[in-house]
Amino acid sequence: MDGERGTTKIWPGGTGPATTSQAQKNCSCIKPSPQPVYHVQAVAPLSSRRRHAATMAATAPAEALPDPCPTAADSSPPPPTPEELVARAVAPVKAAFLRPPPVRDTPTNEESRVSGAVPLEKKSKRQFRRERKQEQESVSRLCVAVGKTGNADACKYGASCRFSHDVDAYLAQKPADLEGTCPFTVLEQSCQYGLTCRFFGTHKDNLAPSENHEINPLSKDIQKLLWKTKYKFPRASAQIKHLGLKEVMKIKANATTDDKRADHDNPDVSCELNGDDKTESLGSPPVNVEHDSSLCEEMDNLGGEPLVDNSVPCVVPRASKKSKVEGSGSDDTKVYPEDPSSLNGLEVPSDSTSSCRVDLVTTPHLREKKIIDFREKLYLAPLTTVGNLPFRRLCKTLGADITCGEMAMCTNLMQGQASEWALLRRHSSEDLFGVQICGAFPDTVARTVELVDNECSFDFIDINMGCPIDVVVNKGAGSSLLNKPMRIKSIVQASSAVTNRPLTVKVRTAFFEGRNRADSLVSDIYNWGASAITIHGRSRQQRYSKLADWDYINQCAQKAPDDLHVIGNGDIFSFTDWNRHVSGSSKISTCMIARGALIKPWIFTEIKEQRDWDITSDERLDILKDFVRFGLEHWGSDTKGVETTRHFLLEWLSYTCRYIPVGLLDVVPQRLNWRPPSYCSRDDLETLMASDSAADWVRISELLLGKVPEGFTFAPKHKSNAYDRAENG
Repeated sequence: MDGERGTTKIWPGGTGPATTSQAQKNCSCIKPSPQPVYHVQAVAPLSSRRRHAATMAATAPAEALPDPCPTAADSSPPPPTPEELVARAVAPVKAAFLRPPPVRDTPTNEESRVSGAVPLEKKSKRQFRRERKQEQESVSRLCVAVGKTGNADACKYGASCRFSHDVDAYLAQKPADLEGTCPFTVLEQSCQYGLTCRFFGTHKDNLAPSENHEINPLSKDIQKLLWKTKYKFPRASAQIKHLGLKEVMKIKANATTDDKRADHDNPDVSCELNGDDKTESLGSPPVNVEHDSSLCEEMDNLGGEPLVDNSVPCVVPRASKKSKVEGSGSDDTKVYPEDPSSLNGLEVPSDSTSSCRVDLVTTPHLREKKIIDFREKLYLAPLTTVGNLPFRRLCKTLGADITCGEMAMCTNLMQGQASEWALLRRHSSEDLFGVQICGAFPDTVARTVELVDNECSFDFIDINMGCPIDVVVNKGAGSSLLNKPMRIKSIVQASSAVTNRPLTVKVRTAFFEGRNRADSLVSDIYNWGASAITIHGRSRQQRYSKLADWDYINQCAQKAPDDLHVIGNGDIFSFTDWNRHVSGSSKISTCMIARGALIKPWIFTEIKEQRDWDITSDERLDILKDFVRFGLEHWGSDTKGVETTRHFLLEWLSYTCRYIPVGLLDVVPQRLNWRPPSYCSRDDLETLMASDSAADWVRISELLLGKVPEGFTFAPKHKSNAYDRAENG
């Protein structure tokens, strides 16, 4: 504010107002200091400053006047060298391909919806119900049986079916067929989607029925048991008791209230559960456990001592008694098996000659478990959203050795959620496959391991203790377990005891940056029951910023027992990165490849062939076509399957745009932390693939899957370059 009052002014870089020489230094054409220091100084009134300036101008000699500001041409710095760009984490693209950043006009409403910039209108529950009812009554929802055969009388539900049987009305509103051939017809198989297939015009008659090459579907019978919380977990429950752990996850059961604490000298007494009033009868035999009379005779000769040190005390099976349970009818009650001869719908043979002293849970020794040699195998990391079954199939064709399903939450699996069980699906081409689960408590994880072990086909099971996502951490799972080492011990001990398959654990270096804890786990986690540990070289607070700390991963590998496989993870983006970390002198068994495979899935080919592949845009388009074909086989070739394939293709393209072709770089290979400048590529398709605009990703999807439907919206789900807030440490 002008006036006679004193004012306050901020001067950058010095202790007072800029002098003549300082003004020249602070000229706008000279690059300012990157981190100026601001000082506050009292300034004289404006009228005094004007009189002082006039006096100085009148008395100053001509030669003392400052030189005019130098022109931009005289002060333009030389272009940075490739080494300087690399030091600043900027991709050193050749000067011939550089271009100014594109000036994007204000997006229209249609473009905003594509990029997700316009928030969707929040709808009430009544609106959702109305739209759902309209969708169910729409002729576009053709009955599956009718669509497959084309006969309106093929549905066994007849008029009571919830879906439309009007074939003519469906064909009248069905979108035009897409270009190309039905993926099932290419395999010389009949398409199971019939009239609803978007490639219906290419179907052929008299083809063999389509074969399903996917494994681990969720059985309806098992899903109903999980919905009603009647699935039995004998091994997990007994192991939780043996370890003296508290059961946080409660299941429905029929319990006895007058059973007493178990006593080795009195086999007629059952075990009390962790000192709680709710007790469990151990009369029902576990799954896959047969009574062995010779075992009982041997135990009798040993005076009733168990053969395995970590086994559960042996008890006499006796009939369970019905009694009142607190809070019956709610989800928080415990119900134990009603029928000892039936377990999870399976008849268990009873043997009256068998003694009661049957070891309920005999923890298998690590040497008795199936062994997987991870050494120098190309391991595709479990990747949320993008690491789906079609993408894993694609990576198998490009050279991956080990694949792992997306992370599944234990509580959702226990509740029988079909969407969560879909994450455990396995393709027949995945010869070495693992499933990854995530949970917060030992009983929850142990029961999930037993459930998955009974119902799924896999080679190893991985427990995620490094997930940085807030919704997971806030529930006490993922990387929050790094602050609770004793809980990690309980989870690993309880889980490894209920399966004969190898158990692996994935962790980060620490929860808070600078407080590494992974090295304190590797020395003991093998004795707890883990066969391998994967260490991501970043903390939870760090998320995906900065480079992974491979020096610390090597320190952890040096402390690990010889029989424990240590798998490194972080910033593997070329075969040179792989060779650097998996060398003859390193104790790291192999490296897990995550974002490197998302950006360029042909990294597995590069590692096996030991070369930097200067892949062309046509070759990259062929890879995208393979993904689309795998996606249509997995999600379906009808309208819903096509749009689901498009959605996951767009999610993947949000990563592939970060790839910079080898022929454009002054320094090879590309590093994962390099920021690409604005550049044009060698052809139009390659330039389109390098765009970071969601509208351009949609254009690529339209090359493969046709035009997007009206009202289509898309926004990338993942933001992997986020650094956590300061209040987290």
